[in-house]
Order: sequence, then C-alpha cells, then structure tokens
Amino acid sequence: MIRALFHATTIPGANPPHNALCLKVYYPAAPTGSEMEQMTGVIPVDKTAVPLPILIFCNGINVGVESYHWLAVRLAEAHIATVLYTHVAETLPNVVGLTPGIDLARVRPDSYGSGPTCPAVQPILDALAQLNDNPASPLTNALDLRRVILGGHSAGGTMALQNGQFFAQVTAVFAYAGHTMASTMLGFAPGTILPIGGKSALLLRGDQDGVIAASRGRYEIGADSPDPVGLTFDQACHPTAGHKVYDVLISGANHFSIAHPLDETTGRFFLDRPMTRPAAEVREQIASLILAFIKQQNLNPEQAVIREK
Repeated sequence: MIRALFHATTIPGANPPHNALCLKVYYPAAPTGSEMEQMTGVIPVDKTAVPLPILIFCNGINVGVESYHWLAVRLAEAHIATVLYTHVAETLPNVVGLTPGIDLARVRPDSYGSGPTCPAVQPILDALAQLNDNPASPLTNALDLRRVILGGHSAGGTMALQNGQFFAQVTAVFAYAGHTMASTMLGFAPGTILPIGGKSALLLRGDQDGVIAASRGRYEIGADSPDPVGLTFDQACHPTAGHKVYDVLISGANHFSIAHPLDETTGRFFLDRPMTRPAAEVREQIASLILAFIKQQNLNPEQAVIREK
C-alpha cells in the first residue's frame, strides 16, 4: 500500500504569504488494522522497507503536483520516499505563479555558485528530519536522511541540477527537460552554461520538446544551435570519482511527457509538439530510467539515445 502525508513549513526570510511550502510525502505503508488508522487514515511506514532513500521532486513552473502523482507512486512502490511540494511565489519579477522556488539573486554572473538557487530545499530537508524524529509520525526513524536525490521537471529540473552541489546529503540529481543554460535577462552572455558540481546526474529529454525550442530567445541562441540539455551534459557535467552522468534522448517524448494528467489551463503546454509514441509508454520509460538511475543500475532502454561519462 502506498500512502502519503501532508506537512507544512516556511522559507526563512521570504515574505508571507509567499513563504509557505506545502509538502506531500509518499511512502510504502503497512496497515495494522487499528482503530486509530480507521479514524485518521494515517498508516505507518512498512518497516521492512526502511531506511528509505528520499527523493525531493521540484515541479515545473505552473505545473501542479497532481501531474507528478503517478511518478511519486511508482517511486514509493520501489521504496523511495518521494516529496512533492507546492509553493506560490514570483516566477518572474511581478509575476506570481506555482514555482519550485527560484532565488534569482543567486542566478547572476557575480553570484552563481555562492549558495543554493532554490530556497525550498533546506526547509524541506529540515521538515523531513522533524518527521523522522517525531514519535507520532508514521515515518518515525524510517528516512535515510543521508541519501537524498534531487529531481525535477523543466525549471524544477534546473533547480535540481543547480542545487545538489550545496547539500552533502544529496547523492544524485536528475532532470526531465531541464538544463542550466542561463538567461541573458540575468546578465549572462548568450549561450552561457552554468556548472552543476560533480555528483551523479541524469538528464532526460524528449526529441519532440517544443517548449525548449520556443524558449531559445531567452538565451539568444539560434534555432539551429545544439539543444540546451545536450550542451548541459557537454559543458556543465564533470563527475568526480565514483559518479556518473547520463544524457538520455527519448524518442517520441515532448516537454510535458512526464506530467500526467496535465492541467492545460496553466503553464506553457501550448508551445509543445505532439508526442509520436503512446503517452503511457513514454511515461513508463521515464519512470524506468529514473528508477534505474537511483538504484545505480545500467541504463539501456530501447527507443532512447544514451550518452555517459
């Protein structure tokens, strides 16, 4: 049985109401049939599966956590405690929306690398430690706080790539349709790729991604220039000893293949290209690749081009 619990915390220093983080933590559960479970719906963790590695998943801008529910369940079934979170704040100056949390002051030529660019990560880590230490929590002593994976989609994937280097407990990072090419609006030269540190990384992308293609003006690169995700693999990823980095191009997938169901009233889905393979088949491939990466297994799927270093 897969269950989830809700938790709330805040981002220190952020102005209310845009300092709130609402967490949903998925985990494998083991029902006891107790009256308390029947009254509250709170079911304890499956102790045979602990300690659980942790995945913190950063959403794309204006993509609700419901779109990643399917993936969180799959990961929890594989005994990975998976955290989705909701944060409403500025996505751009004077534009409020659903965001993974981006500190634009840390993404400038004179500040990048000085600290985390995602202010949500540390409060989430602190909240998980509280849940792990709380005797009343269904996750008491169940979380492996020394093995955390940061993952994400689109801008959330960028946050995962940029921030793993700042947290010792983060062992690996992955992104679907995320890259580290920096916007010229923030003062960077056209085509600048920001480094991401030396940890294990998985970069997933679809060959039908219309959103990244339509966003090239942000980086002042031409339509015929290489894919920013591929350039991130080439220029930003320099794994240290014991780590591996993968770039995976998935046939028939687009920018939002990882999001299901997709809320078409928000976000920039209208820029995307149609998928050329069944959506469920593509999602299954995405989940299998992520699980293989987290479990440090070989990545060798069909209908994908894989580069490794």
